[in-house]
Amino acid sequence: MQSIRRIVKTQQELKEAVFPNVAQHFIDHSWLCQRAILAPRNEDVSIMNKQLLQELPGSVQVYKSIDTTCDINEAVNYPTVFLNTLEPPGVPSRTLELKIGAPIMLLRNLLPPSLCNETKLCVKKPMPNIIEATIMTGHAAGEKAFISRIPIIPSDFPFQFKRLQFPVRLSFAMSINKTQGQSLKVVGLDLLKPCFSHGQLYVGSSRVGKADNLYILSPNGRTANILHPEAL
Repeated sequence: MQSIRRIVKTQQELKEAVFPNVAQHFIDHSWLCQRAILAPRNEDVSIMNKQLLQELPGSVQVYKSIDTTCDINEAVNYPTVFLNTLEPPGVPSRTLELKIGAPIMLLRNLLPPSLCNETKLCVKKPMPNIIEATIMTGHAAGEKAFISRIPIIPSDFPFQFKRLQFPVRLSFAMSINKTQGQSLKVVGLDLLKPCFSHGQLYVGSSRVGKADNLYILSPNGRTANILHPEAL
């Protein structure tokens, strides 16, 4: 941490450093897709995405998922109200909020090679049953895309349920693990809560080519040294 010169002390400072004047610059797709705020935990990513979405002009389009058990006999044990609370990793959220111009990332392969998992797009027109977007990354950058709801069945539960939702997530902020293999121009690393391991911290801090373009949110300039005794 001592070699990192750009330390910020609040989330607001981090947002302003990575997305300065976002309400004016978001129309520039190359500017928008080359920067992101990274955090170790998905809940912190969701909060940051919601805050940055509010800074864009225009009204919010809200999409609610339809959640059902795959086995109708399990519906009594796992009611819809309970299914709505589940937020499995890699699965779209129960509630998706979008605005025109918001950056989003695909969570599934839809139409390879143009629309693959982790492809970044910019929302052009969020309609009730379809999202019109512009592809921002990959060989199809600049092309239009139309995204509809798809059924997704998470595999990491003792029971099966189906979520019908648009397979996208806001991408102002992303989890560190989701950015492995990506290269960004400007990165903000939210370390208010420590990383789970040295490797996760390395992945987050190495997504950017120049140290001057890496901003660390750490109020006292330090982060916890995560050590697992069982590994020693």
